[in-house]
Amino acid sequence: MLRVVGDARDPRRLPARRAAEDNRRVAGEEIVPIIRALLMLALAVGAASAQEKTLRMAVSAADVGSLDPHRSVAGQDKAVFAQVFNALVRLPPGSADLARIEPDLAERWESSPDGLVWTFTLRRGVQFHHGYGELTADDVAHSLTRAADAKHSSFASDYAAVKAVEAVDAHTVRITLAQPVPSLLGLVVDVHGGLVVSAKADRELGEGFKLKPVGTGAFAVAGHEPKTSTTLAAHKGYFRGAPVIDRIVVRYLPSDQTRELALVAGELDLITGRRDQRWVERVRALPGMTVDVFESGELLAFYVNTRKPPLDDLRVRQALMHAIDRDEIRRYVGADVTTLANAVVPPGSLGELPGPWPYAYDPARARALLAEAGHPGGVTLRSVSSSNTALLPLMELAQAQLRKAGITLDIDVVDHPTYHVKIREDLSALTVYGAWRFPVADSYLTQFHHSRASVGRPTAVTNFSHCDVADAEIDAARADTDRARQIAAWHEAQRKLAAAACAIPLYTLKMVWVRSNRLDYGYRLDGALGLAPPITERTALR
Repeated sequence: MLRVVGDARDPRRLPARRAAEDNRRVAGEEIVPIIRALLMLALAVGAASAQEKTLRMAVSAADVGSLDPHRSVAGQDKAVFAQVFNALVRLPPGSADLARIEPDLAERWESSPDGLVWTFTLRRGVQFHHGYGELTADDVAHSLTRAADAKHSSFASDYAAVKAVEAVDAHTVRITLAQPVPSLLGLVVDVHGGLVVSAKADRELGEGFKLKPVGTGAFAVAGHEPKTSTTLAAHKGYFRGAPVIDRIVVRYLPSDQTRELALVAGELDLITGRRDQRWVERVRALPGMTVDVFESGELLAFYVNTRKPPLDDLRVRQALMHAIDRDEIRRYVGADVTTLANAVVPPGSLGELPGPWPYAYDPARARALLAEAGHPGGVTLRSVSSSNTALLPLMELAQAQLRKAGITLDIDVVDHPTYHVKIREDLSALTVYGAWRFPVADSYLTQFHHSRASVGRPTAVTNFSHCDVADAEIDAARADTDRARQIAAWHEAQRKLAAAACAIPLYTLKMVWVRSNRLDYGYRLDGALGLAPPITERTALR
């Protein structure tokens, strides 16, 4: 574990550090001709194997977290889920437009006039992987009940309003709600808790299910090599037709450079890219490659631990708000790959709060607030950060900015899986976190800003701020069937959270993936719910 303390990231050193980074980038640009030559050679050598039907992709992680779709919140795992699982409804591949929700495992559905009872009619003949038989309403009921159980699901709070899920008959599922929810279809769409698993496999495999999950998707999990790869095999009995590709090998390569070089050498067909403007522009210049930048983006924010002294004092938290230059951070990452966020509900979501962020960057005001709170000499905060290239630079920039306001930020840098563990141990004063949720205000407010979701509680999801100032508004919006009143409650919740200085929204970070031009998705990629381009039955290698 690398520990970065005090002035190890002194703002006076940033110009030199930036210069060194620029020199490395120039060096990178100088080797572009060499890379191009290597690429042309790789393409020529690979021409003979153009008919190979193995898709080789790599994600930015050292290993899988869990392939249990109801438990994992890690991006590297989500890159697998779209291929392995289905849900009652879905968005068409390549789209993140909620207006385009369409049938998936369900053929049709209807709801009662009060929105409390929803009935779904299932497709017939849908087969699970590995001989686990035909999908029935029992599997759907088991999956949604499981998704609502905090012992088995990281998304249980989303399903708090679900009173019962029943199998009416083998092909009919009835969901009864205790109260209306902002978007029932958002709870059964093909992401997070909405993904359907085999009830029989879940019961039989127990703990083993997390690496050998069974779904109905176009591809089945065929094997996993720790810290190396996960292999998916084509599900020939897939209800939409047998996939063109025979198998997918998902490699775990945390190094951006390693993934890029392997792609250029022809060893990979698809990689997670670096969500950085300069990196995107450089890779776009490589021949035979396509860089895909698309929505939905992850909301990046700093979550303030309101329980940890001295941040239990509102004035210190307000100082923190004024000490962070959000515009500088966004410029560092790049305009093409980000969208500025001015509230804790990201732009483009139903219920987002319009208007500017209420805290202007003002180090002098921050120092005055610290002095008022009894800290004229400043304060020291300690946090854990991931070594992930999308997160660590944000903490380092924040470290430099905070020092100008008299706030010292000590950072413990750990690998990304360890970071996920440590931030849930309530160790950090300031947590930088990126997350995508179904784009309705309720999703972000309940998981990041309701007291029930706070770290350390049995109902915890990912609330690193421990804020409880907006519980009443969040709960009221969930129970209200009047859309105007619901949105008004969401807006008030966001205003209260900002006033209490619980979090600092930065931007939504778009997804960046790079593919060889020999890979044809089989659809136009404008967006994706699962943070990765879905590999479907139509995806092909030229």
